[in-house]
Amino acid sequence: MVKSNILLFIIGLYVMVACEKAPRQLPILGPKEVVEKDETGNVAEDTIYHTIPDFRFRDQDSNWVSLATFNDKIYVADFFFTTCPTICPVMKSNLLKVYEQYINNNDVAFLSHTIDPVHDSIPVLKEYADRLDINSSKWHLVNGSKDSVYAIAKSYLVSAQEDKDAPGGFIHSGALILIDKNRRIRGYYDGTEDQATAKLIEDIKLLHHEGK
Repeated sequence: MVKSNILLFIIGLYVMVACEKAPRQLPILGPKEVVEKDETGNVAEDTIYHTIPDFRFRDQDSNWVSLATFNDKIYVADFFFTTCPTICPVMKSNLLKVYEQYINNNDVAFLSHTIDPVHDSIPVLKEYADRLDINSSKWHLVNGSKDSVYAIAKSYLVSAQEDKDAPGGFIHSGALILIDKNRRIRGYYDGTEDQATAKLIEDIKLLHHEGK
C-alpha cells in the first residue's frame, strides 16, 4: 500500500511538472480544410487553415504596406476611421496600451485600416498618427480603395462597411485581431474593454514564445 501511494505521488508530481512546462496554446481561428496527402505511398491528413491574403496599402508616411512588411512578425490588426464618434477613440486608447508594452519588441507590429479612405487621406492619417505619438515603422495606419479595404476586412472575418444610418456613416468591428507569423488568426479581443486588452497583451507573449 505504501509503495502504491508513493507511485501515485510520483505520477501526480510528474503530471504537474509536465503541465507547468506546457504553456497554454492559442487556438487557430477561422475556417479550415482537412485534405488527404499521399506523397510517400501512405495516406495522411493535413489541415489547411484560413490565412490572411496579401494586400497592398499606403501608410501614414506614404510607404507601401503588404504582408511582406510583416515577415516573421506577429501583428495586431483593426479597422477604424478618424472621424468615428463612437468606439474608435476607446479602441485606439486601448491599442496604445498594447503598443506601449511591445514598443521595443521588433517581433510585434500593428496595422490599422481606415474604412473611410476618401476622408482619411495620407496627410490626415499622418496627423492622426502624430496625435497618437506612434512610430510609423511599427504601427501602420493604412489607406486603400474602399473595395480593397472591405475585402480585406472579410478576410479577417470582421465587418466594415458604409451605413448612412450609423453614427459617422460607417459601421465596423471593434475587434483587435491577433495574427501569427504564418498569417493565421489567433484571437479576437474587444477593443473597447480593458480586460480584453489585458488578455491581448498576455496572449501576444504566448504567441511570441510559441515553438521556441
